[in-house]
Amino acid sequence: MKNFIDGMRIFTIVNFLVCDNILLNRPDEISDQRKIFGYSRQSPYDAVLNKGGEAQMKKLLTIFALFAVVAGCVVAQQKRPEMLPVFSQSSGQQNKIWVGTFQLVWNEFSDNIVKGPVKFKMFESDLADELNKQEFKKSMLSENSYYTAYGVTSLNLKEQIEKALMEKFGETSELLNRVNWSDKSNAYLVYAMLKKDFKFGAKFDALKDKEKFNYSKEKYKYFGIDKESPSYMYNAVKVLFYNSPFDYAVALQGQNDEVILYRTEKNTSFKNIYASMIERSKKYKGSKDFVAGDRLKVPYMSVKQEVSYPQLCGKEILNTDRLYIAQALQNVDFNMNNAGVRLKSEALMDIKTMSMPIPNDNWGRNFFFNKTFYLFMKEKSKPLPYYAMRVQDLNLYRYSGE
Repeated sequence: MKNFIDGMRIFTIVNFLVCDNILLNRPDEISDQRKIFGYSRQSPYDAVLNKGGEAQMKKLLTIFALFAVVAGCVVAQQKRPEMLPVFSQSSGQQNKIWVGTFQLVWNEFSDNIVKGPVKFKMFESDLADELNKQEFKKSMLSENSYYTAYGVTSLNLKEQIEKALMEKFGETSELLNRVNWSDKSNAYLVYAMLKKDFKFGAKFDALKDKEKFNYSKEKYKYFGIDKESPSYMYNAVKVLFYNSPFDYAVALQGQNDEVILYRTEKNTSFKNIYASMIERSKKYKGSKDFVAGDRLKVPYMSVKQEVSYPQLCGKEILNTDRLYIAQALQNVDFNMNNAGVRLKSEALMDIKTMSMPIPNDNWGRNFFFNKTFYLFMKEKSKPLPYYAMRVQDLNLYRYSGE
């Protein structure tokens, strides 16, 4: 733990210096920001150069580079985004995802099978308590974008679900085959799929130059609006607010849905971040139109993964005939490019009967999402999003193509 804390301290120092353009050797950008916000703090870069200390500067840069290497060794690199089952759940992970399908499955189980909140025998679960609040419901989605089913676990139910998915979405399930349909302890199966596939109001330009993300070594593809982009693209972007070059949000417009991008370094629950963003938008008095001089830069992104929630499994459920959750599964397949977004997510709970003990504005604004940001997807007429994502390491969301 001490090594981790020391690593974070080093990382914070280096990150501050990078932001102050010492490592990037770009005092011109800081100078521009000073003019905009009316302050004239002298950076360490200026101080060193004013003393004529070019040799000192080289030594300083070498030390900072070593700090960066040490920080990289002490702070473990995240291998994939963390998937969260609840919109309000807190997590210290830098990259994380929430999608509403598991909450839909939980709601169906609670409302139609348990007939009340899901409580475990001799076990207190904070996660179950959060899920029981049902903060996300089917009413927050258009009927044509989701499918849910529940019933006695049987091959007939499996065939019913597969047929419905093909008829409604032209899709097949990647989770149904995880179930042992012939298990004698089978009781119920609860299933949900969310499918979104929409185009933006305009096809944005594929920006020519690849660029780093959060000072990464690798460069990535971006799309957006630059000085040469046609003005009709402006209508596909709604500005929520622009408080500073480090605090802004926009919504990329589809016909019925929108993708909200919020640039911030804060790392708290999606619920808190979303509420804070909405409050900032309400208070913003500047122009909410995307206008000539404004620029937009958004990375191409893809993520596909599956997760289980073992902390909910293997525990007898109160007020049932000795039911327990044998499997709690969820997956996500997200793809965003300059034309639009495709999202598919499934969730499943495999319920069994317990037969034996279970083991324990005066200048052009740059809406550049090339540093840590949040992404939310919602239907325009609904109060809450159905998908959320925090992006700190773009390599975990590497674009996989169309």
